[in-house]
Amino acid sequence: MSYDKDQATEEFIRWSRSYDRNILQWIIFGPSHRALIGRIGEAVGDQPARVLDVGCGTGVFLSRLRDALPRVEAYGIDLVSEMLHQGQTRWRMHRAHVLPVQGDSERLPFPDGSFDVVTCSNSFHHYPRQDRAVREMCRVLRPGGRLMIVDGYRDSLWGWFIFDVCVAAVEGQVHHASARRFRELMADAGLGAISQQTHRPLAPFILTEGIAAEPVPMIPPPHFRIPAGASVTGAEG
Repeated sequence: MSYDKDQATEEFIRWSRSYDRNILQWIIFGPSHRALIGRIGEAVGDQPARVLDVGCGTGVFLSRLRDALPRVEAYGIDLVSEMLHQGQTRWRMHRAHVLPVQGDSERLPFPDGSFDVVTCSNSFHHYPRQDRAVREMCRVLRPGGRLMIVDGYRDSLWGWFIFDVCVAAVEGQVHHASARRFRELMADAGLGAISQQTHRPLAPFILTEGIAAEPVPMIPPPHFRIPAGASVTGAEG
């Protein structure tokens, strides 16, 4: 049986109470959060920005993001209410600047073009329809906005063993996309300037980034007037 949302929900309900104390917080979540926050800082500088974190869990990443970039207005969305509930202390601490929402990555409850940056940190391998999720993340980006996805890097032998063997044995038939597949997903969703950074701490991860297309500029009106009745189809011959 293939991995589905019901399995993901059951897994994260079980995991929610111990999530903040899990060893993965130190092995992969901490290092990947630092890399992601650094990249967001490079992209937005000290300007105000609206950021959506898809699969926000208990809000660990968003709390770190706000501490590092206090001009960010942040939103978090997670499928599992129990994960959001476990983060209530963080939500209260940042209540003026961070809004948690329960929802589905394939049907984000936000209008088109709502965010400057959309992130997804270490949850993407749990999404059964990754193509749909990326298209939705792209939809809510403003023109020129950036999608940044961090997930386990499984293209090396060590990464394959960690993510395709060990993690899959614990979490079920989750799917860690290859670097090539990440590029394909973003390109198919209409993102451009796709770039990737591979980080190799104990548990390697990859950060894939794409930029939403700017609108095509309108052709300016002609600087001359066409006399009434004149032909514009070319010379007669």
